[in-house]
Amino acid sequence: MTTPNVPLRMELSFEMPGTAAQVWDAVATANGISSWFIPTDVEEHEGGAIAFHMGPEASSEGTVTGWEPHHRFSYVEPEWAALSGHDVDSVTPLATEFLVEAQSGGTCVVRVVTSAFGSGADWEGEFFAEMERMWLPFFDRLRLYLTHFPGQRVTQMEVNLDVTGEAAPLWSAMRDALPSDEVGKTFAVRDLAGQVESVGDVQLLVRLTDPVPGMLAFAAFATGPETARGTVQGHLFSDKAPTVVEEEQAAWREWLDGLNVAAPDR
Repeated sequence: MTTPNVPLRMELSFEMPGTAAQVWDAVATANGISSWFIPTDVEEHEGGAIAFHMGPEASSEGTVTGWEPHHRFSYVEPEWAALSGHDVDSVTPLATEFLVEAQSGGTCVVRVVTSAFGSGADWEGEFFAEMERMWLPFFDRLRLYLTHFPGQRVTQMEVNLDVTGEAAPLWSAMRDALPSDEVGKTFAVRDLAGQVESVGDVQLLVRLTDPVPGMLAFAAFATGPETARGTVQGHLFSDKAPTVVEEEQAAWREWLDGLNVAAPDR
């Protein structure tokens, strides 16, 4: 095995609403992580397994390396280099640490530190730059979850469209097809109603109020040098949520298919 150089490092810090217990539940338990991120399984102890499910054919599996309730949660994902098409044996695994620090006034600072790789190859810097760009919108979702839905059981919905081409035209087509893309404006499609919470260069986030409470995120991102993915992701918090997902999933599939972008690469 080649000895890697110093691994690259990304550090992000956010102030979040909630107690240390609420924030810990959101970042260190399976239901909590799945409520604002992607479907995740966690064995909630040091040495336990963790798996992030990125789709029907893609998961990143790892091991919990730190478990200090209400304070520190860490894990490693050994296969990220392979998932990116590179040699696992020449780099260190992807290691992530969440640190939760309670503040006065009912908030917490969440610090996220991720490090990996270290061979010095150009692709590593590109990987970290894109990872930071894609991670940031998820913390808008975490803030929304902690503000309105902490501890509630989530039902997820996800519909994707893969296209040949860059992400920017796809994102533009998605925003053009939405009823509103201004923060604070009412959002209404079919029987769904809510308010636009945030808009960025890769994500538009809606807080839903009807027919069930939750959040709906629209995003577009590159999946390769010449491919991109548009996605509609819902995190719903109600006993009625499974029925809503069943009713809405096909409609959003049709909505994505109808976008005026490059033909899907399927």
